[in-house]
Amino acid sequence: MLIQMIHHPGNCLNHKKPYAQPCRLCVEACPHRAISAGMEINARACTECGACMAVCPSDGMVDHTVDAFYTYLAGADEINLHCPLAVQAGFEVPCLGLFDRDTWTGLMVLAEEKPVKIFTGVCSECEDKAACAQSVKLFNTLHAEWPEHEPLKIIVKPDNGIESLPQPTEPEVRPIGLRARGKEKLEELLPGLKRDETYNIPRARTWLRELLNQRPHTRFPFSTLLVDESCTSCGVCALICPQGALSKREENGKLKLVFEPYQCVQCGRCVETCRPQALKFTVKMISPRLFSGKIRLHEGSSRYCSRCGKQIFDHSELCIACASAGPEKQNFFL
Repeated sequence: MLIQMIHHPGNCLNHKKPYAQPCRLCVEACPHRAISAGMEINARACTECGACMAVCPSDGMVDHTVDAFYTYLAGADEINLHCPLAVQAGFEVPCLGLFDRDTWTGLMVLAEEKPVKIFTGVCSECEDKAACAQSVKLFNTLHAEWPEHEPLKIIVKPDNGIESLPQPTEPEVRPIGLRARGKEKLEELLPGLKRDETYNIPRARTWLRELLNQRPHTRFPFSTLLVDESCTSCGVCALICPQGALSKREENGKLKLVFEPYQCVQCGRCVETCRPQALKFTVKMISPRLFSGKIRLHEGSSRYCSRCGKQIFDHSELCIACASAGPEKQNFFL
């Protein structure tokens, strides 16, 4: 049995960089328990609701139709999306459950220029209602952060087998060569062939940047990283980042911490790893230029043990080894 949801091992954060607590967001989010601890998808249990795709920060789980989805959004004069239980309105998505924060943001940006309508069935009667509710929660959070965005119309209009809406004109598609067409046909028959496809930036994030680059004056909410004065300039956050969104540069004995918002998928590993708790995410209204650029978050000197000279990662004077070996150990852990 073939399914549209594909696991990309090379995209998964657990494969990109080792971490003490492996990411299990897709496993925990799946309402049908269709994903094993080893990220294998049970084809009989999976309904392609998209919940795993919406929560995965790095496209470890991706719906096979996602490229066609973004092609439709780019070319349609008006956006009409519908789920399988709603009237045929334009482009069918498996479920609203696959809409992550970047997709919702992009739809809000598009709504400034053309109508965006989303037709659904009666979600409370659908087996994928948990996935839909999760996506709607993302939408509500984004709406609270960006209340002045152009409205999206979400219309409950179940398919009764009789009524249908006028189909919009399909956007013009450039012809492709025989080799590319053959590859697409093969991928349709065997979607598992895409498992080995690896890329660093999720499809929704790439699409969002392309969209924003065409609208340089747009300002939108983004969860960005901040560093406070308790930073010890240890640089561990840059080493642990699986996306390369944080990088460190050492010049003249000082460490500079550079943040690239476009690369960041808000996995939170940097915040969890920071011993002095100097890092935090906060939502800011940013421009496309800032989104695609580089931000110097911090500049400072690293700290070293006053006894052995090894680098330390908190605000003590000694490293753990020296503190536990000398007289100071009695007060070190108090």
